Amino acid sequence: MSVETNKALVRRLFEEVLNGRRVEVVDELASTDYQENDPLPGQREGREGLKDRVTMLVEGLSPTFSIEDLIAEGDRVVIRWTNNATHSGTFLGIPPTGRSCRFAGIDIFRLEDGRLVEHWDVVDQLSMLQQLNLLPSS
Repeated sequence: MSVETNKALVRRLFEEVLNGRRVEVVDELASTDYQENDPLPGQREGREGLKDRVTMLVEGLSPTFSIEDLIAEGDRVVIRWTNNATHSGTFLGIPPTGRSCRFAGIDIFRLEDGRLVEHWDVVDQLSMLQQLNLLPSS
């Protein structure tokens, strides 16, 4: 697959699945043996685990992702994003605060045969927790 095709697939994950709340699209985007290198607590393995992750994010944080950068080389796609979210449901065992937050992250995906097969991420969780008043801000 071309790097442009790979970038379009990752864009679909953020726009259709996360922002569009269409978890069923994951079946089109990810391989059954999808590997998560930074799983959320309770996230299963494989494609079903990616669905778990999406469901946790959507139900807990009501996210709206803005894509800041989308870079691809070979079989890897890197996406830098900003998330405007509202803690509207239980997330990682934390009851909803109703507060809003804005935080950033970077995801790296490896693709194979037109499917997501592996994922790593770095997320500014400290900023998110501070904005939700779950940790002191200084």
